[in-house]
Amino acid sequence: MSQRPQTKSNTVMTYYRFYFPLILFFISLSIASCQKKNKTTSPPNIVLFLVDDMGWQDTSVPFWNKTTAFNKRYHTPNMKRLAAQGMKFTQAYATPVCSPTRVSLLTGMNTARHRVTNWTLRKDALQPMERDHKTLNFPKWNVNGLSPNAGLNGAVHADPLPALLKKAGYFTIHSGKAHFGAIGTPGENPLNLGFDINIAGHAAGAPASYFGEDNFGNTEKNKGKPWGVPGLEKYHGKDLFLTEALTIEAKAAMDSALDKEKPFFLYMSHYAVHTPIMGDKRFLQKYLDAGLDPREAKYASLIEGMDKSLGDIMDYLKEKNIDDNTIVLFMSDNGGLSAHAARGGELHTHNKPLASGKGSIYEGGIREPMIVKWPGVVAPASVNDNYLIIEDFYPTILEMAGTKTYHTVQYIDGKSFIPLLANNKSGQTDSRPLFWHYPNEWGPSGPGIGAFSAVRLGAWKLIYYHNSESYELFNIVEDIEEKDNRAVTESDKVKALASVLTTYLKDVDAQMPSHKATGEKVAYP
Repeated sequence: MSQRPQTKSNTVMTYYRFYFPLILFFISLSIASCQKKNKTTSPPNIVLFLVDDMGWQDTSVPFWNKTTAFNKRYHTPNMKRLAAQGMKFTQAYATPVCSPTRVSLLTGMNTARHRVTNWTLRKDALQPMERDHKTLNFPKWNVNGLSPNAGLNGAVHADPLPALLKKAGYFTIHSGKAHFGAIGTPGENPLNLGFDINIAGHAAGAPASYFGEDNFGNTEKNKGKPWGVPGLEKYHGKDLFLTEALTIEAKAAMDSALDKEKPFFLYMSHYAVHTPIMGDKRFLQKYLDAGLDPREAKYASLIEGMDKSLGDIMDYLKEKNIDDNTIVLFMSDNGGLSAHAARGGELHTHNKPLASGKGSIYEGGIREPMIVKWPGVVAPASVNDNYLIIEDFYPTILEMAGTKTYHTVQYIDGKSFIPLLANNKSGQTDSRPLFWHYPNEWGPSGPGIGAFSAVRLGAWKLIYYHNSESYELFNIVEDIEEKDNRAVTESDKVKALASVLTTYLKDVDAQMPSHKATGEKVAYP
C-alpha cells in the first residue's frame, strides 16, 4: 500500500497541531504574569478606619507593655486580626476633641496653625461654654472649620487630602461622621472637600440615635435640631444599627470604585463610639451577663459593633482579591470619654493606666490605638514605640498613593511616617517636638481639662495651663500615668521646653485667651 506524499499543507497542519497548544500555554502564562504585575504595581487602595472617641484601652489588643483589665473586658477580634497582619503603634497621638483632629487629618496642619481648635457646629458662633467662662475670654478661633474656598471668615482655607487623592486618580469615599465644618459652610459637606461619595456625613459630630427604628434621629421630636444622621433613608424604620448601615453602604461604594477600575480611598469614619451610648443588641447581652454596669455594657457593645465593621471591610477586601494591594490604617480621633456621667463607674478612670480622657491634655485624652497594615511593606505582628501625631497622616497617605510632589495653599506640619513602617527601631522621633494647643473650653471638668498648650519632646511632656499660667512636667516614658509632676524639681527642663513651645506658638501666630479680670492676654509659656 503506497503512502500519500506529504504536501506543504500537511506539514503546516502538523506544526499547527503540535505548536498551537504550546503557544496558547505561553500566552496564558504571559497574561497571568502581566495581571500579577499590574496587581502589585498599580496604586494601592487605601482604607482609613477612624473611630470616634475610642480610647487607647477600648480594645482586646494591648497597646501597653502588659494586658490590662480593659483589654480583657472588650472583644475586638478583628483589631487583633489586623494587628497580627500589620504594625501596632503604641504612641500615636491626636488632639483631645474631634473637629481639631479631623481638620488636622484633612489638611496636614497642626491645630495651633489651622485654628480650628474646638469642635464646630454653628456658623460664626463660639460655643456657649466659651462665651460664659468665669475667668477667661477666648479668641475668635476658626469656628467655621475647614473650607476648600478662600475668603470664608472664621475658616481655614486648605487643599483637603481627598481632593489631592482625587487628582491622583483615586475614587474617594466618605462614610460616617464628617464634622469638618459648621452648618451652612462648604466644609459641612464632604463632597466639597474632594470626596466622590458622601455617606451620612454632615456638620454634626454625633448621631441623635444609632437605631434604624428611630430613623437614626430623624424624628418629629428632633425636628429643627442638627443631630439626625442624613442620607440613610432606605434603612429608616428597620432593625439595623447605624454602624452596620454605614458598613453596608461603604462596601457598595467600593463596588462602584471596582466597576470603574480605579483605586479607592475609603474614609470609614464611624460615629461610634460617641455619645449617645446606645446598646448594639447584637453584642449587648454578653456584657450584661458578665455583670457590667448597664452603661458600660452598652459602651462595650458599641466597641464590638465597630470591630465587626472592621472585620466586614477586611473580609470584603479578601473576597474581592484586593487585600494584597490595599493599605488599612486604624486610628481614633481623641481619647475615650471619661469625664461624663454617660459612662458608668468612677469618672476619669476609663483609660487607665492613662490619666483622664477626652478633652484632657493628659495621655488619656490624646493617645490613640493605631494599627497599619501594608502588605509587602509592613512586617506582620510588629510593634512601633516611636511617637507620631494626627497631621502626619496627610503626607503619609499621599506618599502611599504615589503622590510625593504636590503643592498646597497651606503649610504642611505633618511628617510622613512611612520610614517608621519599614523600620520600627525605637528613638527615631525623639528629636522631633509634637505640639498641642487648645485656647478653648470643652465643657466638662477634670484632670488636664481646660485651656492649655503643650509639647512632647523625647520622653518629656510640658503642659502650660492658660488660666493659671502654670506648668506640669512629666517623663512619659517613666511615668505613663502622669502622677509625678516634676516642674519644680526639673526647672531647667521646664525652661528649655517652654522655650521650644513658645517659639512654635509665635511662629504660627497661635491665638491665646485673655484674663477677664485684667483684660491682659495670657502670656506665652
